[in-house]
Amino acid sequence: MNRLEGKVAVITGGAQGIGAAFAKGMASQGAKVVIAARSDSSKVVSEINHSGGEAIGCKVDVNDNPSLLAMVEEAEAKFGPIEILVNNAALFSSLVMKPFMEIEEEEWDQVMKVNTRGPFQCAKAVVPSMRKNGRGKIINIASGTFLRGAPMMCHYVSSKGAVIGQTRAMAPELGNDNIAVNCIIVGLTESEGVKNHEQILGAAKEATLAARIIKRPMVPEDLLGAVYYFASEDSDLMTGQCMNIDGGALNY
Repeated sequence: MNRLEGKVAVITGGAQGIGAAFAKGMASQGAKVVIAARSDSSKVVSEINHSGGEAIGCKVDVNDNPSLLAMVEEAEAKFGPIEILVNNAALFSSLVMKPFMEIEEEEWDQVMKVNTRGPFQCAKAVVPSMRKNGRGKIINIASGTFLRGAPMMCHYVSSKGAVIGQTRAMAPELGNDNIAVNCIIVGLTESEGVKNHEQILGAAKEATLAARIIKRPMVPEDLLGAVYYFASEDSDLMTGQCMNIDGGALNY
């Protein structure tokens, strides 16, 4: 049985990496997928449609309200009201690790704009469609770097901590609309972007594997069970919560 049959799901940053895995996985569970990304999503859209799923791609800047509203209009015209939003788009693999004293204010602001303001703006754009639908699931993506206070990426770590704060603050505001807001806290995941970033992978891989209870590399597909759960009726009474997935590296 497809757990997400007929549900309309928006995945930001779904053209590659973890977002692409979410898009293909949710489509395999019956969701009608809208990939909202700045980069070209045609490859992922084509893979989904050729495998029997339904997907469209929308060129979207998560900090640009007109493009977000245009995406919502296109999604509703093609598939109907939106029920699921996965706030996945973020700056990470393009960042250079450095002491916080060397992070310029402009770089700090850009990371905060995409990683923290982006999910906020996406939620604001999509919630009216969820209200039409009578229900909704907002799934935010945070990072285990916040829980362990990872050094050398202060802007990224701070931005992902704020995403946890948004999750907890939005949940009580949207409960009366039957909209649940939850968060997946992601451990070091060997997506294509991370694999190509020797500085990040080289600095963290060995220590991460040593800390994990399940001692193997984590890949994007390891997150699919959590996103299916939060997107489906299985989690209808769960909101304002965070699920940490990292192979047991943070065992508390």
